[in-house]
Amino acid sequence: MSYQVLARKWRPRTFHELVGQAHVQRALVNALDQGRLHHAYLFTGTRGVGKTTLARILAKCLNCTASGRGDEGITSTPCGQCDSCQAIDEGRFVDLIEVDAASRTKVEDTRELLDNVQYAPTQGRYKVYLIDEVHMLSTSSFNALLKTLEEPPPHVKFLLATTDPQKLPPTVLSRCLQFTLKHMPPERVVEHLTYVLGEEGVAFDESALWLLGKAAEGSMRDAMSLTDQAVAFGQGAVRHADVAAMLGTLDHRHILGLAESLADVDVQRLLAEVAELAEQGPDFAAVLDELSSMLHRLAVAQMVPDAVDNSHGDRDVILQLASRFTAEDIQLYYQIGIQGRGDMMHAPDLRSALEMTLLRMLAFRPQGVPKPPRTPLPLRREPSQAAAPESAPLEAVPQPEALPEVQPEVQPAPQVESPAQPTAPVAEEESPRQEPPPWPVEAETEAPETGTLQHAPEPAPVLEPDSAPEPAAESDPVSEREDALAPEPQVLPADESDNPSGKLDNAQWLQCFDSLGLGGLTRNLAGNCLVESDDGTLLTLRLDPSQEAMQAEVHQARIERALQEQGMPRRIAFYVAELSTSMETPRQREERLNKERHAQAVDLLNHDPHVQKLQQAFGAKLIESSVKPADALR
Repeated sequence: MSYQVLARKWRPRTFHELVGQAHVQRALVNALDQGRLHHAYLFTGTRGVGKTTLARILAKCLNCTASGRGDEGITSTPCGQCDSCQAIDEGRFVDLIEVDAASRTKVEDTRELLDNVQYAPTQGRYKVYLIDEVHMLSTSSFNALLKTLEEPPPHVKFLLATTDPQKLPPTVLSRCLQFTLKHMPPERVVEHLTYVLGEEGVAFDESALWLLGKAAEGSMRDAMSLTDQAVAFGQGAVRHADVAAMLGTLDHRHILGLAESLADVDVQRLLAEVAELAEQGPDFAAVLDELSSMLHRLAVAQMVPDAVDNSHGDRDVILQLASRFTAEDIQLYYQIGIQGRGDMMHAPDLRSALEMTLLRMLAFRPQGVPKPPRTPLPLRREPSQAAAPESAPLEAVPQPEALPEVQPEVQPAPQVESPAQPTAPVAEEESPRQEPPPWPVEAETEAPETGTLQHAPEPAPVLEPDSAPEPAAESDPVSEREDALAPEPQVLPADESDNPSGKLDNAQWLQCFDSLGLGGLTRNLAGNCLVESDDGTLLTLRLDPSQEAMQAEVHQARIERALQEQGMPRRIAFYVAELSTSMETPRQREERLNKERHAQAVDLLNHDPHVQKLQQAFGAKLIESSVKPADALR
């Protein structure tokens, strides 16, 4: 007996054996059970998703003559044992006329076909015309088919199948009930292949089935054909290495290795992975594409974990790996990967282009740029600790010992505090304008401190001659504006001596928030929180429900580390609930202060004599939306 391929042997015989097309199955079963049948059906979808199979099952439902049914009616559960069902399964049912439109495109062929429509069926209840690849018919053939397709004899049903419904005339589409069959996701393909190989008694690796499911590209028939090939290639077994060699596809484990090297910032391992890939002679452009695709999945895993696709069967691995990256790193790596893909054509060779792109990712990551120690660099530089974010920040604390040296330097102006006096002269000797770019940028984020720094030039009024009253009068608005645009200069730098219990409340949370030095998405997340409770070891933050999707272990670890650096070691837990309207979050306070500064700046400009002269002389108008407070321009 000749061997029957898996695609034919396991072709569904009933609606209930159909895989992955529940929406079509439900509609047809209900129509058959209720006797509400249309005269023309159109099945569309890519190759290998079950268009012809559905048509043949429907033909069996229309012509099944099982015992007890006779000629009384149709059924949604054909028996598969009667003469009609067996003849349809074997392709010898005379009343099922299958037409390949790709080989019979002429109008003469269509007319010849329609000449026999008027005759009653010979063997079954209905004469069924199955026209495959119907979009290949010529315009004349479609025109010849229209009238019969709209009003066929009661004993005739038309079943049309096509992979390109857009090529069908609207006049044909309007005469049919159209069902669009879905692509088969890799999860569904793997599930079906697991069942088939189990029934066939073939040993297999699950990872090999994921390779087959990915290579099938949504076609179950392609998946079955590839499985047949894999069984032959593996001498009766489906193994991962054999399937990867047969398909010539990139081993996904190498892409995971590259991603883990990026997470560990391990350049040596990164280049070793590329060298191992080079031994297999891969398409390096495809390697970069796969890595960019994985970075996209990692970004989705951080923002919406439930939305991560499982097309490679590695969803759990992706979720675990995502916790070892920061959101900023992933976005940067993805952008560099996309840019590097376009630059590959200009590189000397593709391998060097891939290596340079990977090295560029690490060279330009945020940790590679000089930044104040308050940025959680050790957390990123020691990715091995990222898997346990609760302990990682505490272990990383001894690293940034430069922090006590930086804080007094950023706070030179408040001369009231005696502990800061030893380092205050150092800060005064170095003008803020002469410091490296990162330091003024960080100072700008702390409004009260920048306000005190801006008052540093005020020793100039020590020259208090009474001979220049007019310059003194002109300088008054400037000093008043600077004082007005830096409200509450003494509130933010809170002293821990004001908190003898060592526990945080909302007022202290507002005071110490800016000194934590958080940035980016982490600052945005923490800024939308209020203190729910603090027992000295666990700080529970009430989070605005609108920011619930921003929760991630990496942000939690960064907040814990920032508190540790400020002498307040805490574990962080988020409690999502509506915020109290009587209390103000750091984000709300920042927005309020910004509005106040803006309003004060607008008011000062409106009362400025020079502005008033321009308004009177030229009819000028002040564009309030363009006004930037002085602290925003520094």
